[in-house]
Amino acid sequence: MSRAMSRTPIELRPRTLSGRGQDLEAENRRLEARLAELTQHAARNDSLLRKTQERELELLRAATLPQLFDRLIHGLRTSYQLDRVTLTLNDPEHEIRQLLWNDTGVLENLPEVQFVDSLATLSNDLAQLEKPWLGPFNRALHAPICRVREMGSVALIPLRRNDQLDGVLVFASSDPFRFNADLATDFLAHLGLVAALCLENAANRAKLLRSGLTDFLTGFHNRRYLNARLREELGRAQRFRQPIGCLMIDVDRFKPINDQYGHLAGDAVLREVAKRIDGQMRASDIGARFGGDEFSIVLPQGSLQDAERVAHRVLAAVRGTPIQIDETHSETVSLSIGVAVAEPTLDSRDFKLIAERLMAEADAALYRAKQAGRDCVSVSPSLVS
Repeated sequence: MSRAMSRTPIELRPRTLSGRGQDLEAENRRLEARLAELTQHAARNDSLLRKTQERELELLRAATLPQLFDRLIHGLRTSYQLDRVTLTLNDPEHEIRQLLWNDTGVLENLPEVQFVDSLATLSNDLAQLEKPWLGPFNRALHAPICRVREMGSVALIPLRRNDQLDGVLVFASSDPFRFNADLATDFLAHLGLVAALCLENAANRAKLLRSGLTDFLTGFHNRRYLNARLREELGRAQRFRQPIGCLMIDVDRFKPINDQYGHLAGDAVLREVAKRIDGQMRASDIGARFGGDEFSIVLPQGSLQDAERVAHRVLAAVRGTPIQIDETHSETVSLSIGVAVAEPTLDSRDFKLIAERLMAEADAALYRAKQAGRDCVSVSPSLVS
């Protein structure tokens, strides 16, 4: 009996060591799995970093807003093999939208880009996004910016510049594990910074191209260009002893359209009015947005009869067909137009003064058209010389 009892510890010892060995093997397997997971994440991060650097160079080479948006959306989606990339831009003054309206079809061809007057209208958390956020897709939070109802995981990348949030770039994947908190985000933050700077540069370049000569909302020349060109045309009119006409055009009751439908709808109305005016101008005529809802046309070699004829054509073209405001609303828009003509004499020297007098005469005629009830043409009886 004593021998059996003395053997008991010896028989238990191998089983104890075997249990510890199993624990060590399990721990090793766990560590190996964790190491493999970290290695996989590191490799993914390294690959993402290289792709990000390549794409940043492509973004920096974008010369226009449409080109930049195409590289942000299609370029990044292809490069990162994503299911969806969207861009939401904070555009409270509608500057980016107005710049893009002059590039036909851009917005229609890029449904992944959306503009908001404030990011807070989509989400307060979105408006306060300081750094990239990665995690599972949440329909309530992410559907408005992904513009789809279902995804696996998303990366929200803020476009920050000078402590200002210009927008949010969204990477979306159907894989629920593609974007998670363990993925490094420093290079995604850098991508957001580069995208914000590229956006600012492209917008400034577009405004610079238009600011000297063109009104960026309508595509017409601006007032500065009109003033300079009018003086040139007056000099030519003097040399060839020909008259020059001027039309001052005002959109009737434009403020109620803005008040009822909003400024974006008002902008669309002005663009359509400019388009219809342009369709009635002669090849040699010079159209300009004079300011606000006021336009002007200069008619080289234009007699009083020529100017009046063009004015009536413009009036009919604008009021002839209602302008579509949205899917359910349209408005018939009319104009008040003032017409004046100048014919510089051979001894005229101050073309700037003549230009000011010509526009003042046309503006006075415009005022009379408004006093007469709007939706009409008024002609100045005076010949400026």
